[in-house]
Amino acid sequence: MELSISQSPCVRFSSLAPRFLAASHHHRSSVHLAGKFISLPRDVSFTSLSTSRMRSKFVSTNYRKISIQACSQVGAAGTDPVLDRITRFQNACWRFLRPHTIRGTALGSTALVARALIENTHLIKWSLVLKALSGLLALICGNGYIVGINQIYDIGIDKVNKPYLPIAAGDLSVQSAWLLVIFFAIAGLLVVGFNFGPFITSLYSLGLFLGTIYSVPPLRMKRFPIAAFLIIATVRGFLLNFGVYHATRAALGLPFQWSAPVAFITSFVTLFALVIAITKDLPDVEGDRKFQISTLATKLGVRNIAFLGSGLLLVNYVSAISLAFYMPQVFRGSLMIPAHLILASCLIFQTWVLEKANYTKEAISGYYRFIWNLFYAEYLLFPFL
Repeated sequence: MELSISQSPCVRFSSLAPRFLAASHHHRSSVHLAGKFISLPRDVSFTSLSTSRMRSKFVSTNYRKISIQACSQVGAAGTDPVLDRITRFQNACWRFLRPHTIRGTALGSTALVARALIENTHLIKWSLVLKALSGLLALICGNGYIVGINQIYDIGIDKVNKPYLPIAAGDLSVQSAWLLVIFFAIAGLLVVGFNFGPFITSLYSLGLFLGTIYSVPPLRMKRFPIAAFLIIATVRGFLLNFGVYHATRAALGLPFQWSAPVAFITSFVTLFALVIAITKDLPDVEGDRKFQISTLATKLGVRNIAFLGSGLLLVNYVSAISLAFYMPQVFRGSLMIPAHLILASCLIFQTWVLEKANYTKEAISGYYRFIWNLFYAEYLLFPFL
């Protein structure tokens, strides 16, 4: 008996040429299945009637077994379309949030909270954990609103510069994007309003406002390089650091007071955010020129802006090392000096790599990612400086 498999999801049998080879008492009987022989016990012999009955029973039983097994395997191999759509939507939402900016926001807020707690260890309470998490959630919502509203109004540019972003790639509709940014704005404001009082709520609202006028016509301040740099530096530098530290001290029951380390990180990161604002346009020169977006990169050239960004960061690192020498009672020089020497050396090396690569788009993107890695590194170091 031969077996044939059809194209349907289940296995189908056809008895094209059933052949049972009856053997003598001295030979083993066998069944021929699709070119394979299955041996039967030595003492089995078949009559025509027993052969017919056994053949019928054998085919019926094995048909059911193999058919059920094959159908279950095909069902397992298939994917649930609803689950697949949910997975794709989750992936699009994650890309919509621009994960590298979320990491910066999360690391920055965590580092500042940690520093405030280190300065006031006697005031630490477990009840503050929930408040800290709610603050982090609000910051992520604010971050999502700002980067989201920018993508909504930059679809044409992103199709040239960043075709992998979800709206430009067609993975997220504009309507869904609007629903997300509205949700982020409302959720963030509610969380801050209920947990952190009117002053922090006003700072948070200012951040949302600046993020809006950066991207949304008719102002669309990103068209003007200086205004764009100042907005990014203010939101990611001053507002984030000052606001988080102020809110943390208020949660501890303390009035706001600048400490030297917090003043250092706020100044350091504000200048760093300015560098991010300058260098973020480096990979986007092609699309910016096409859509007549004026940036320093389109005006001065990629090479000059890369050197400008690296130079400003080196000023940051030299300042950090100098502070460690002049204020040893405030900063831990044994960590602050070698750490910033290493980071500065890595920056110089990465700038050299970019120069050797002749400023290809891949090299520029790698340089910009490295700038963000330096940004993360500073926040990771900060609680221990």
